[in-house]
Order: sequence, then C-alpha cells, then structure tokens
Amino acid sequence: MRKTVIASVLSAMFFALGLSAEAQQLTKIPRIGFLFIGSKDQPHLDSFRQGLRDLGYVEGKNIAIEYRYAEGKPDALPALAAELAGLNVDVILTTTLRASRVVLQTTSTIPIVGVGLGDFVDAGLVKSLAQPGGNLTGLSNSAGPGMRGKQLELLKEAVPRISVVAMLWNIDAGPLASVALEEAKTAAKALGIQIEPYEIKGAADIERAFDDVKKFRINAFLITGGPVTTKNSTRIAELATKVRLPAMYNTRQFVEDGGLMAYGVNFGDIYRRAATYVDKVLKGRKPADLPVEQPVKFEFIINLKAAKQIGLTITPNVLARADKVIK
Repeated sequence: MRKTVIASVLSAMFFALGLSAEAQQLTKIPRIGFLFIGSKDQPHLDSFRQGLRDLGYVEGKNIAIEYRYAEGKPDALPALAAELAGLNVDVILTTTLRASRVVLQTTSTIPIVGVGLGDFVDAGLVKSLAQPGGNLTGLSNSAGPGMRGKQLELLKEAVPRISVVAMLWNIDAGPLASVALEEAKTAAKALGIQIEPYEIKGAADIERAFDDVKKFRINAFLITGGPVTTKNSTRIAELATKVRLPAMYNTRQFVEDGGLMAYGVNFGDIYRRAATYVDKVLKGRKPADLPVEQPVKFEFIINLKAAKQIGLTITPNVLARADKVIK
C-alpha cells in the first residue's frame, strides 16, 4: 500500500514537472540581437520599436532584445557577434557592412537582417536582391545613382554662390564610398562646383575639414552617412554654424540636431520596416527567400533656424520643395 502511494506521488510529481516544462516552452518569448558599431544613442531605435509594436510585439513582454554596442571600435565587433550567437538568439540585426560581414563569419545558421546597408549585391552580402540565397537579407538605403547629384543640385539652388564644397565621406564603406565620391565629382562639375574630399575615420577628421575652410576657400559642405558622421551629427552642425557655411546632409537626424538641410532616404521608415522582416523570420521565413527591400521614401528637410544663424535666406521656391520645414 505504501509503495503504491509513493508511486502515485512520484507519478504526480513527474506529471507536474512535465506540465511545467511544457508551460515554459509555450511561454518562451523570441529573442533578437541588435549589433551596432556605434554607441547607445541610436537615433532610429524608437522607429524600430514602434514597428514591432505595430505588429503586436512589446519589448520585455512577448519579445526580448539583446543590444550590443561596439562604441565606434570595429575591433570589438567579432566578440560582440560571438556573444549574440552564443545566446542562440532567433535573429540578429546589423546596421553597417562591417558588422554584417562579421556576423556572417560568426554564424551561417542564425538569420541576419541588415538595416540600411547600401547595395547588398555589390557588397557581396547576397547573391541577388530577389533571392539573397544565404542567411542574410534586409533593407537597403541605396537610392542608386543620382543621389549625390540631387543633393548638390538642391544645395546650389538654395545657395547659388557656392563654388567649393567639402565632402565628408565614409571611407569604411569601401567601394561604395568611392562610387559616391566619383558620383559627387561628376555632378559637381556639371553645376560648376569643385569637390574637396575628406576621408572620415574619426572625430579629428571632422574637425580638420572645418579647420581647412579658409585654406581651400570652402563655402559649403556635403555630409555623407556613416558611423562617425552620424555619431557626431550635433558637433558637425555646430561647426557648420560656427563657420557660417551651408551644409547638405543625408538624413533628417542632422537637421533635427541643428543642421541646415538634408535630402535622402527616410531612415526612420527603414528601421520601422525592419520589424516586418523580424516578424517574418520569427514566423518561419528563411532569409534566403526574403527579397532585399529597396528604399521607397525620400525626403527634403530644411531648418530655418539654422539658416538664420548663418545669415542665409531660403527662397520660397526652395521651401516649396521641402517635405518638412523646421522653424
């Protein structure tokens, strides 16, 4: 009788443990990793989180996000990528070509979503935009040929007197950076503008470009994207104001941080759309079969306060072309 009771108790315990394990399995929430080459002050993360909320995901409740920041140190990326892979996350998001390549070298099984990486094919990340073919897909910020020309055209229209434009470009983007520079030079020649290029590897390079204003008779700036320029957006806007010169930027972040004007893709929209890729992966879609998405939204932003600080009057016809005017 005693043996029967003990057996019954043990049976009930194992049954309860089985139910508990099953319950834990059922309540297990997906975990995603987000790898940044920069620091914690990422300007578009809120757009990504909003995209998740729109799809029913609430961070900390039914989805977990592991953030890793290289703090501007590329050498830190391999260890951070390995850390995320070791956590066995369900998907890893990256925001630069270098970080994407590092994660690809770290894992061939965990799905990777690249956010705003430029030309995925030219960078060797995927076989084709329609059929990526590996464990990486994502959303491009590449607008194709003509973007630099459009930026210079708008800058020249707003400030007809410009003749020498300093271009701060992201050398770490590799071949894509060189293509952007040559594109800018070609467009500038047609507009009667000379491009003075500056390779940006760190904050000191930014300071040097603004220190050379008088030396090269620079009278405007063209600021391209990249981890260094993005991290120093406020400082760049401050320097442009200090030397009282107009500048064209590639995203609204710079204008919201005090810059004069920007024309480019809507990065907030790209980050918001990235949430849809995470959702698809979590529901079983393979990156190999998820086409790389091209940007569809472009915007022209003008900061009138910044214009006033450098003594510039923006004509009504230029203002009319703006998607947003900050007063």
